[in-house]
Parts: sequence; structure tokens; C-alpha cells
Amino acid sequence: MVKKIGRFFASRLGIITVGVIIGLTAAILQKLGNPPNMGVCVACFQRDIAGALGLHRAGVVQYIRPEIIGFVLGSMIAALAFKEFRARAGSAPIVRFMLGLFAMIGALAFLGCPWRAILRLAGGDGNALIGLAGLSLGIFLGVQFLKGGYNLGRSHKTYTLVGLILPAIMVTLLLFLLVKPSFIFFSKKGPGAMHAPLVISLGAALVIGFLAQRSRFCTMGAIRDVVLMGDFHLLSGVIAMVITAFVANLAFGATKFGVVAQPIAHSSHLWNFLGMILSGLAFSLAGGCPGRQLFLAGEGDGDSATFIIGMIVGAAVAHNFTLAGKPDKVVEGVVSTGGITTAGMIAVVVGILFCCSVGFFMRDKMDKGV
Repeated sequence: MVKKIGRFFASRLGIITVGVIIGLTAAILQKLGNPPNMGVCVACFQRDIAGALGLHRAGVVQYIRPEIIGFVLGSMIAALAFKEFRARAGSAPIVRFMLGLFAMIGALAFLGCPWRAILRLAGGDGNALIGLAGLSLGIFLGVQFLKGGYNLGRSHKTYTLVGLILPAIMVTLLLFLLVKPSFIFFSKKGPGAMHAPLVISLGAALVIGFLAQRSRFCTMGAIRDVVLMGDFHLLSGVIAMVITAFVANLAFGATKFGVVAQPIAHSSHLWNFLGMILSGLAFSLAGGCPGRQLFLAGEGDGDSATFIIGMIVGAAVAHNFTLAGKPDKVVEGVVSTGGITTAGMIAVVVGILFCCSVGFFMRDKMDKGV
């Protein structure tokens, strides 16, 4: 029975099924209270957690998102059940941390990770097409570095405790969410105050974490595999996700077609594009999109845990130094285009240069003096 389940989720039908479940779940969570076009956004939800912990003081984005907790714990349950939990670490941790930090800066310049870009597209937001184009170009650049010998080095088997640290942090965050101690911050208004019921969010995330671990679902990997090998297996799951979310949004009346004044989005096209180039490049160099990093951490991957911590710190940096994007606003019928500050623009460019330096200098050929 276990082998049959494993074979199913390794199949094309299996990955499509997971994409359908994620797309439908995201639309339902949005309907039940999560922010518009943000039924599930790994970057945004990690930013909210950073705010809840007081790492930044942007009062409208502070909440311990149970979806992030569920992704890690659901993946861990699947890994333990199928005997795939293996503690490993040691593959260029400081570089992974910085890749996570810059991946978050790029995502917050766009106002969403690859998952939210897909959900924004499914909600009718035309800016998502620009973001996805930037994401694809960033991943394409990352693939070129991979072809040129880029390698962060091999992870090594380590103490089981190392693989359990991030899941333990998630359990602690869940306790904070339930108890609500005075040192945890919760938004009174804005996106951070918008959330589906805790039990539903956590339960749905546990299911997604379990299924994604079995199917190896990854938005970044979908584009990478097409570019690198012409393999459309993972991409079929992503396509299923966007179609399902779109149909569900239509059914729920949650679609708003257009470009300007979209929910929690801005129409500064250049920085939507460049922000997602940065994220796509960072994700490809780190070996997975933010969702995949959470699922890998649930399997005991300490390197992915380091990337995740880097993203959370990156959220704090983005908001403390006013690097994050600002949504479009409508005041008395007049649209004011949002975007990022000059400091945010500099941070995005610096991030792209950093990632390109990592891709170029961390090559096997370079170590051999070629």
C-alpha cells in the first residue's frame, strides 16, 4: 500500500492532483479570510511571522501564519511515515542564508513569492504575468550557472537533532499562536489581520505539506526542469494549480481582471520584473522555491532551514529599511501607483549582483583553477 501511494504521487497524475489540491485550498482559504490573492504565499506569510516576533514593526503585517507551520510539520510526518527523514547539513550555510535574504527582498519588491504570483494570476492580476516572466528569467539564469558547474557543495549526514530544530521552532510558534503571549505581535488591521480560521488553515497546510513532500512539488523546479531537461512533469502540477485556483476564484466571485489597483499589489512593472528576477535566481541557486525549502526542512534538511531563516531575516531587513513594495492606492477615484523606494531598487540590484557572483565564483571549475 505504501509503495502504491509513493508510485502514485511520483506519477504525472499524482503531481497534477497535488496542484489541484493546492490551488483549490488556496482559493478556499482566501474565501475564509486570508488576504486577497494570498490564499497561500510563503514569502508573505514568513514576513508576517517575522513581524509577529518583533523582527520588524510594520503593524499591518504581523501574524503567526499556521500555513507555514503546517507545511513543515506535514512534510515531516510524510518523511517519517515513508522513512525519508534524514538529517543533513553543511552545504555552504552562510551563502544559503544570504540567498534566502535576497530571495525575500526580491519577493517583497514584487509583493509575493512564486506561489502568490500564480494565485495573483488566477485572481486576474495582470502584474503577475510580469512577475512570472521575471521569475522565469531568473531561473533561466540560474540554470546557466548550473550548466557552467555551479555547486554549493554536498550536504552531509548529521545528528538527528539538527534536522529537528526547524520543526521544533514551528511547534513553538504554534504554541505562541495558541497562547498569544504579550511579546508576540498581532496586526489589528491590514493583511496581517486577515486570516482563515486557525484549525482550517493548519489542517489544510498539514495536508499540503504531506502531499508536496511525496510529490516533490516545486514551482521553481518546474521551470528549471523544462529549461534544463525539457521535462514538464513538475510544470503540469503548477498548471493544474493555476487553473484550479482560477476556476475556484470565478466560482467564489474573487476575480478582478486588470493591472492597476489590484489587491495588495503594485503596477510598477520594471520593479515587479526585476524583483522576481532576483527571487528566481536566488531560488534556483538554492535548489528550490520557498515552498520546497519548507518541505525539505521537514525532511531534516538543515541547509533548507538555513535558507528559511535567511528569508525571515530578509523580511525584517526589507521592512526595517523600507525596501518592500507599496501597493497601488485609489484616493477619491485617482490611482496612485505604488512600487519600491530608491533604497529598495538599490537592494534589488545588489541582490542580483550578489547572486550572479555566487553563481560565477562557486563553480567546480573555478576551484580547479580553470
